[in-house]
Amino acid sequence: MAKKDKHVSETPATAWLRGRGIAFTEHVYDYVEHGGTAESARQLGVDEHAVVKTLVMQDEQREPLIVLMHGDRQVSTKNLARAIGAKSVEPCAPEVAQRHSGYQVGGTSPFGTRKAMRVYVEASVLALPRICINGGRRGYLVGIEPAVLTQHLGAKAVSCAI
Repeated sequence: MAKKDKHVSETPATAWLRGRGIAFTEHVYDYVEHGGTAESARQLGVDEHAVVKTLVMQDEQREPLIVLMHGDRQVSTKNLARAIGAKSVEPCAPEVAQRHSGYQVGGTSPFGTRKAMRVYVEASVLALPRICINGGRRGYLVGIEPAVLTQHLGAKAVSCAI
């Protein structure tokens, strides 16, 4: 499934996972600019629905938050705002997202972020047996049990997929 010929050095995300004793698998692929989850799923031979993207957004107060969404779905910012009690939610500009997370866009992980942020996860992600999510570097996903998101990251389940 994963290419084992590439060594991936520790990232803040993997350090965060290891520091909490969370088991994960490593999945390296060749990063393609604007390839997104479709490209990583194709290269790794996994269902794009189980590849979870990490999106850095902000509310009307410009407070950053993270949304974890199925790779093959989009976020309804209107439904998300309603679900979290905000007036509005919008994606952060790439440079703003990078400043908040500490990760390069395309390599953003919800684990080990520079700034503590509220985390929301599409509820149906939690029903999957296993997910692949960014491990803190472009071309690098980690496989984990979805329960890690709520139990260790404190993610709150929301329904905002379209």
